[in-house]
Amino acid sequence: MIVRVPASSANLGPGFDTLGMALTLHAEVGLGDAPEGAHLVDEHHPASVAFRRLGGEGALWVRSPIPAGRGMGFSGAVRVGGLLAAHAQRHGDDPERLTAAMGDLLHHAAELEGHADNVAASLHGGVVATAGGHAVRVPMTFDPAMVMWVPSFVTSTDQSRTTLRSEVPMADVVFNIGRTALLVAALAAGEVSVLREATRDRLHQDVRLAAAEPSRLALEAALAAGAWAAWLSGSGPTVAAMCAVDEAEDLAAALPADGHTKILRIDHGGAVIEAGSLV
Repeated sequence: MIVRVPASSANLGPGFDTLGMALTLHAEVGLGDAPEGAHLVDEHHPASVAFRRLGGEGALWVRSPIPAGRGMGFSGAVRVGGLLAAHAQRHGDDPERLTAAMGDLLHHAAELEGHADNVAASLHGGVVATAGGHAVRVPMTFDPAMVMWVPSFVTSTDQSRTTLRSEVPMADVVFNIGRTALLVAALAAGEVSVLREATRDRLHQDVRLAAAEPSRLALEAALAAGAWAAWLSGSGPTVAAMCAVDEAEDLAAALPADGHTKILRIDHGGAVIEAGSLV
């Protein structure tokens, strides 16, 4: 059995720590001998820590094309994978058991990650709003392309958070609440014309982009090239841009050459335990 978990893009601009989007780039986690392209992980790896947390036993391997430290939810994805591997080792791939355990799995994943937006998206798939231990998928009436601009340098989420303001003016709070609500409504209604306004932010992006000039330039280039919306993916440095599927290659070609691009889609399936048994 293999546990397959999608990458994610968090915040989506204004939805700081509350919105996440699953992407069609997958980490795989399993037990026993590592298959080709995978590697056994030590006890300090986030997948192992999550696996042991739910009583998982044995050696664990990970195979992942998700770039680490780039704002695409690598740590969240492998933590979800470790938790699901431990669940499957005990209960198999019974879908009813898995559905019943989703709330508990989200709780453990969010506690390990420190916030729930990435892990909720990787666990449930789609675009997810999360708060207070709950996660709800946002219904979507369209299926866009996601062009991810990925630079060579990395960002530490923990270090990035230390640069954010501890107090925020009321005007900025209201600004972000309004854009977050507008974004959820626009995604549900298919109103792509308002997505650019709906993904504006005053809480975290400007501070983070000030320390990552290439990312700022990539975000501006994406919007100038006609992206419906663009945002700093998680804490960066990756920039996510949303557009029509038939415009994705042209948009990718318009982004700065000092990063590489991945043309992805929204993963609507979330984490899955593939057929068989990990026992």
